[in-house]
Amino acid sequence: MTAQPRHLDRPHDLVGIGIGPFNLSLAALTDGIPRTGGTPLATTFYDQNPAFHWHPGLLLDGATLQVPFLADLVTLADPASPWTFLSYLKTRDRLFPFYFAERFHIQRAEYDAYCRWVSQQLPTLHFGHQVDAVRWNPERDLFEVDFTQLDPDGEAEALGRTHTRNIALGIGTEPYVPDPLKPLTEAPTVPVIHSADYLHHRERLLTAGHITVIGSGQSGAEIFLDLLRARPTGAEKLHWLARTEAFAPMEYSKLGLEQFTPDYTRYFHALPEHERDDLIPRQWQLHKGIGPETIAAIHDELYRRTLHGGWPDAVLTPGVSVRTAGRVATTKIELHLEHRRQATRTRLTTDAVILATGYRERPLDRILAGLDPYMRRDSSNRPRIDPHHRLLLDPSVTGSIYVQNAERHTHGVGAPDLGLAAWRSATILNHLTGTEPYPLPRRTAFTSFGLDTQNQARPVPAPRGLVPLTEVR
Repeated sequence: MTAQPRHLDRPHDLVGIGIGPFNLSLAALTDGIPRTGGTPLATTFYDQNPAFHWHPGLLLDGATLQVPFLADLVTLADPASPWTFLSYLKTRDRLFPFYFAERFHIQRAEYDAYCRWVSQQLPTLHFGHQVDAVRWNPERDLFEVDFTQLDPDGEAEALGRTHTRNIALGIGTEPYVPDPLKPLTEAPTVPVIHSADYLHHRERLLTAGHITVIGSGQSGAEIFLDLLRARPTGAEKLHWLARTEAFAPMEYSKLGLEQFTPDYTRYFHALPEHERDDLIPRQWQLHKGIGPETIAAIHDELYRRTLHGGWPDAVLTPGVSVRTAGRVATTKIELHLEHRRQATRTRLTTDAVILATGYRERPLDRILAGLDPYMRRDSSNRPRIDPHHRLLLDPSVTGSIYVQNAERHTHGVGAPDLGLAAWRSATILNHLTGTEPYPLPRRTAFTSFGLDTQNQARPVPAPRGLVPLTEVR
């Protein structure tokens, strides 16, 4: 590994850390935006992975997004952008097939292919670059970003540093395994995997005698359905467990969906911290429920297996939590279960476990450790984030750090939703430039959230002006 010269480079206007859908949206909307003086914004985006891939372990055949295709990277901020999903279809000569397919919700695999198409064409994206640290340099009034350039095998190849006035953190989420279930992952002889890796282990899982799926969200439902269809009638040997009171559909009514609008995001952000914390767990059906089509498909498949008498060997049990878990000999897993309403307990022995237990925001502390003295935190020690998706830092830090999908505690359940990606990216760029390259609607919902509506249509921030790019010597 060699170290690149630590020269005083020309600073960027924006460095993006992580290239998932949200920072990819930001990069696409940044493409071609002029800065003060008419020159394009100086931006660069880093990701440690060798290429863009979106949940490859969950791209099941036929699985669709839970948002319409209009919730692509750019359309809801700039429908005339060259990076829309429809533009992607045009480059593939697929506009007419898509038109006749009459599909408002596209397949996940198609969304992944669309994002990869965008990622392969934007010159500001740099894969194989692992960001190691971020610091504030008060002498230069710039952020320093240290990174390691990786070779195709993921080994360190070179070190580098760049400087920037602003940062956009889009490091995404990571698979979540609740503490009682962590012993399962330590059983190498028994297949125990998170749903994020399901397709990578599917063939091995199908050879297991009995399979247990834990988790009642969309991923758990899709995996249960896929396993059910692959198992012989009468010998399914499947068990589906969930902590929720029921295998419930996701909220998908038109007025219910208005909780994924900018209007609701502004309303939520203006609530007191304790009210926000109380509200989020109550909204689980907005983002942890199951698509109605998936629920219907599961019931249809179960019903089909009763046509010639008998019931399928599949048990669906909601309202159950896993207290502890461990190995039985070397080939099985024993789950200790508790039903909260009945106050009863039992044990379940199984040959394979799939943890559809969701994702959690990656902690920002590691990558931002050098900025800890400057960060402002709430009563739960979480970063405070302003309406423009910007970390609240000490006033001595003149640059901004914007966050993408790390602000659910301040902006609500819409933070991880793809439908708000383009709007959030446009909000960030409008604030960063101090102008309005992407005019945004002042109102987005028929619902008035709360009696005090003065914060629901805030004006565009006053222009801040960008310092011309110059060599700092």
